[in-house]
Amino acid sequence: MTVTLLLSAVMMAGLFLMLYAAVGLIQNKKFFTSAPKDVQAAVKPRNERFPGAHALGWCLMGISFLLMFGALVLGGWDGVHNGVGFWRLLGRFLTMLWLLKAFDILFFDWVLLCHSNFFSHFYPEVKNVVGPHQFGYNRREHLQMILASPVVAAVLAGVCMLF
Repeated sequence: MTVTLLLSAVMMAGLFLMLYAAVGLIQNKKFFTSAPKDVQAAVKPRNERFPGAHALGWCLMGISFLLMFGALVLGGWDGVHNGVGFWRLLGRFLTMLWLLKAFDILFFDWVLLCHSNFFSHFYPEVKNVVGPHQFGYNRREHLQMILASPVVAAVLAGVCMLF
């Protein structure tokens, strides 16, 4: 269980790094497609914050994908290496995916979007738009991902069993 929790924390760090790279450095309006509609409307195109910010952002974005993918691969490898079966791997992957989703809902949506100045720091024009009233704006997408997680976890566990 310790490995599962550690790998979940790595995935959470990767997801936060991805958000920071997209919002703070790359600053492309295309990354706001999952944001509330009023936030999307308020966001204005930005110039590069400093020379090389976009390149740094894309590098961090790549690292974030590697962190999250690597956590899944390492979780599968560890399970196979230690001889755990399909059901334990399924439980591990499901735990990792659900903890990542909980992090997304509680930290990204509740803390960063609704109760902090994270987005308004990079986009001052959204200061009067973001707030607690937006919590749950994407509950349908969250529910879809929560319900899809067992299928994804089963596929990952099944792939691991092939090795």
